[in-house]
Amino acid sequence: MKRALLTTLALLFAAGFVALGVWQVERRAWKHDLIAAVDARIHAAPVAAPGPAAWPKISAEKDAYRRIRATGRFRHDKSVLVKAVTDLGGGYWLLTPLETPAFTLFVNRGFVPQDKRNAVSRPEGSVTVTGLLRISEPGGAFLRANDPGAGRWYSRDVAAIAEAEGLGRVAPYFIDSDAAPQAKGYPVGGLTVVHFPDNHLVYALTWFALALLCLFFAWRLWRQAPLRSNMGG
Repeated sequence: MKRALLTTLALLFAAGFVALGVWQVERRAWKHDLIAAVDARIHAAPVAAPGPAAWPKISAEKDAYRRIRATGRFRHDKSVLVKAVTDLGGGYWLLTPLETPAFTLFVNRGFVPQDKRNAVSRPEGSVTVTGLLRISEPGGAFLRANDPGAGRWYSRDVAAIAEAEGLGRVAPYFIDSDAAPQAKGYPVGGLTVVHFPDNHLVYALTWFALALLCLFFAWRLWRQAPLRSNMGG
């Protein structure tokens, strides 16, 4: 009876591990499709930044990293600094609202080192910004929540920043600005890192290996002869 129960449990675990392995294979296919789609967006010609009518349909899966362009005037008085760590070291992202004729959206103008916060450029008049569409990052960073009251930002939460700065409704995304070759000093644009971890094959092989171990264990249990007592005869 005990042997039958252990064999059944081993088979159930094997089935579960196979299901997890298949799921990882499916996730790997999805991830590869996503990577291909994002790569195509990054290298496509820029399109106009989506206006309010399109905002309800914007999603990370189909819109993130799309190349877009917007023209307007920067509200430098409403800029905020968001903690960042980049290839250039630790510092901040400089987020500035851009007022277009139809709506307002935030632009991540680029990276500013800790000691250069007061030495950033402030373009005046009409400017055209080109870059990658990024979805808002609500809440904060790992173990560090945004603190609007104290002006401490750890993620680019455009809705919360807009509310804290009294801007009203803004686009649910921001633009990661391209590098501007003609610009000197700070902020430094064009630092977007596009990276999608792709460990699904390793995970799938691990689950399938565990399934095989469970099947082997079940086979050994099933083949094992029942223990017989020689006592009394």
